[in-house]
Amino acid sequence: MQQKQSTGSETIAKKYMSEIEISSQFEGIEDFFELEAKLLYEIHHLETEQAKKTLHLIIDRISLRAGKQTIRGVKNYFSVLSSIMARKLYENQVPSKKAFAFNAACIDMIDLHMNDASFLQFADDLIDFFVSVISERKQPTFSHQTVNKVILFINDEVESELSVEDIAKHFQVSTSHLSRIFREHVGITLVEYLNVRRVEESQYYLRHTNKSISAISKQYHFCNQSYFTRIFKKYTEVTPKQFRDQKEHEYFRFSLPTTV
Repeated sequence: MQQKQSTGSETIAKKYMSEIEISSQFEGIEDFFELEAKLLYEIHHLETEQAKKTLHLIIDRISLRAGKQTIRGVKNYFSVLSSIMARKLYENQVPSKKAFAFNAACIDMIDLHMNDASFLQFADDLIDFFVSVISERKQPTFSHQTVNKVILFINDEVESELSVEDIAKHFQVSTSHLSRIFREHVGITLVEYLNVRRVEESQYYLRHTNKSISAISKQYHFCNQSYFTRIFKKYTEVTPKQFRDQKEHEYFRFSLPTTV
């Protein structure tokens, strides 16, 4: 038994050494991990367009090594990158259930929607998704700390059935006081912000999953599909179906005021 284990270890070691020798024959892959570190920095700092360019460079490096297996290699790397991003989210105080859900959503996107014809476009979509999730974690800088905490709370619990009353109870303040200070600092009502965040997140399920529009509407606790459609169009200027069908339509993003 011990001999079999030893033989297996030797086989793995030989394969490892062989892979090193093969990889050394390809130029341009020496900076792979430097590019990856650069990519993670750019995503963390919300440098979307630069991150897309860097990911394309990484894909070039993968294609040098993978040859005819480029699509498979890129798909595997996207899965690894998604896991790295999930770990980074967890390290930045994202609740474990949300970090896990993020990773699962990425894997589903890769399995369902990445294909040979459009894998570079898919790479761009993946970066958009990463940046959107990371942007949720940027600490709001309003002068009122309760407002900052409420924003982070909503970002973490956006798929929960939240109401103004629920949020006020969680932070042990009156609904009227919370509504007033939130609008004063953010510029929109708390109800509007809840809808904004639900619309933002629902876009990814429309674009990258096969879930029905009705199911997505229920997932984000809109009272019915008609109301979901009305609110979605208010912010994106298209209906959920049009957004799903028109791949070129840009994602809606709400920007918090920088100074209030």
